[in-house]
Amino acid sequence: MNKYVVLMMLIALTMISCQKGGEADSKTLSKDDLKSQMDKVSYGIGLDMGKNFKRSEMEVNVRLFMKGLEDGLAGKDYLMSDEEFRQVMQDFQMSIMKKMQEGNTKKAAENREKGKKFLEENAKRPGVKVTESGLQYEVLKEGKGAQPKAEDTVTVHYVGTLTDGTEFDSSIARGEPAKFQLNRVIPGWTEGLQLMKVGSKYRFVIPDNLAYGDRQMGDKIVPGSVLIFEVELLGIEKGGAAVPPPQPKK
Repeated sequence: MNKYVVLMMLIALTMISCQKGGEADSKTLSKDDLKSQMDKVSYGIGLDMGKNFKRSEMEVNVRLFMKGLEDGLAGKDYLMSDEEFRQVMQDFQMSIMKKMQEGNTKKAAENREKGKKFLEENAKRPGVKVTESGLQYEVLKEGKGAQPKAEDTVTVHYVGTLTDGTEFDSSIARGEPAKFQLNRVIPGWTEGLQLMKVGSKYRFVIPDNLAYGDRQMGDKIVPGSVLIFEVELLGIEKGGAAVPPPQPKK
């Protein structure tokens, strides 16, 4: 909560400064206006919060927000007590969580139906194999090295896409392989990579229940998404130290 309040105050103070200084309306601003570090910080904070508000479909009453900030700085004439504010925020956070869960469940059901059709068609393609869990894989290149176990640390190159071809992550684009402990990734990866030998390259089509399920991950992976990965296994560290997996780009 403290971090949230500080960020909102920074934005509001920037707004006040702009209003008092008679600067151009925000709609007329461009990248050329990001001159100082504080300019960039101010815009970055606003951009990040705006994305979060949009993602959660939250509308902010700017006039009352500014009134609250002014009263807080003045230290008097509050429209609600601290206790009332805490209760309001608690109720608000619960309603937001409920709304997001309901939205994610609905999106997941819609996307799951689309994903089901995609999986059914992909399973018919020559060379595609389906495991008992529903994971689909295709051998693009077979290696001759060792196979990893769940507790091993692997080094891989990969490209992740959605069923419509949208790329959401790529170690190749970043210019360096990813390294992580195999039992710390999504179930589809934990299962799939144990089928591979070092030097292999596989294409995995992962049902949502073996990926992120009803969760939204970043801007591109929506609830209920089937994920497609082309993965090349470069190396294995047996029982290696735990390394966190990479996160999808936002």
